[in-house]
Amino acid sequence: MTIKYIDQIDIKGKRVILRVDFNVPYDDNMNITDDTRITATAPTIEYCLKNNARLILISHLGRPKGKFVPEMSLKPVAKRLSEILKREIKFLDTPLGDDLNKQVLDLKEGEIALLENIRFYPGEEKNDDDLGKKIASLGEVYIDDAFAAAHRGHSSNDAVTRHIAACGAGFLLKDEIEYFNRAMKNPERPVCAIIGGAKVSTKLDALRNILVKVDSILIGGGMAFTFLKAKGLGIGKSLLEEDLVDTAAQIMKEAELKKVNLLLPIDIEVANEFNNESPSRVVPADDIPEDTIGLDIGPETINLFNDVIAKSRTVIWNGPMGAFEMPNFANGTNSIAQKLAESSCLSIVGGGDSVTAVNQAGVSDKISYISTGGGAFLELLEGKTLPGLAALDK
Repeated sequence: MTIKYIDQIDIKGKRVILRVDFNVPYDDNMNITDDTRITATAPTIEYCLKNNARLILISHLGRPKGKFVPEMSLKPVAKRLSEILKREIKFLDTPLGDDLNKQVLDLKEGEIALLENIRFYPGEEKNDDDLGKKIASLGEVYIDDAFAAAHRGHSSNDAVTRHIAACGAGFLLKDEIEYFNRAMKNPERPVCAIIGGAKVSTKLDALRNILVKVDSILIGGGMAFTFLKAKGLGIGKSLLEEDLVDTAAQIMKEAELKKVNLLLPIDIEVANEFNNESPSRVVPADDIPEDTIGLDIGPETINLFNDVIAKSRTVIWNGPMGAFEMPNFANGTNSIAQKLAESSCLSIVGGGDSVTAVNQAGVSDKISYISTGGGAFLELLEGKTLPGLAALDK
């Protein structure tokens, strides 16, 4: 792709439309509980300010389905962004149109305006061209820094680019692209992919795509039981996607043919119920009792997986190793996070649960790169072209 980046575009003193992803979680009192996505865009915002740009920030929040939902207003985000940047943020909740355009034209160099939730407009998720044209009329330059929304082709990241000449990507988007390319397109080998999570169905395309790119695949989480079943093993009451057992067998066969080291758990921590307080024990993966549920990888599997990680030069991780949301079954996920942090490899973590895991383990500062995108990161793993990136390919 021939994407221009913000430092290759003249933005000095210009009105810059910056598409960000401020889709952050709120508590019941509309307080922001995690501002990671806000701080991640700070370098791009600071660069704009240094160039005296007049900044118009556009973001979505939640799924209001084209209607005004007070609980999904971006007003709390404006307050938090003001605290982070230590400067005033003008929150403009005027609807798109002439009145808003006048307010934007009144912005002075170095001033920032945040518009209200773009998904309050029914045309946003339909990639409505007229809405894209209205958004484009606000500025002279369009910059996309919302990687987590790049797998959606919406008016604010696709249609808008058809109505504004100067388009590019911000520093966050640049980092996401470059780190992913380092891991998957021109990696330092050996390359290891750690794939976990609940279901094979959500990772199927990713597994097929990376089979030709990696040297090892470590499979954990609930999805591992469909693979164990495909090997003819009993899995008790563990999570199973019966219709994908044959597919799992095919993936294992393809891995063998391509000489990819695909490893499954060799021991499992099981319990009688899906409950943090349920008594648990570790059993061999080929001897899971019929009345138990597998909830985490066992210590022998942790050692096996950690040995592969230690020998790898590039590791990409998507999905937890077990039901890590329950503290008593978080050991496998936490151990993998710790090993990854200790390794000197290029480590890239993507996907909401995996990011939560490294944060929970307190090792996020020791991971080479943590992606801000869940669905977008997974679609890159699947080998798909993201609409938000394709729109910038001019």
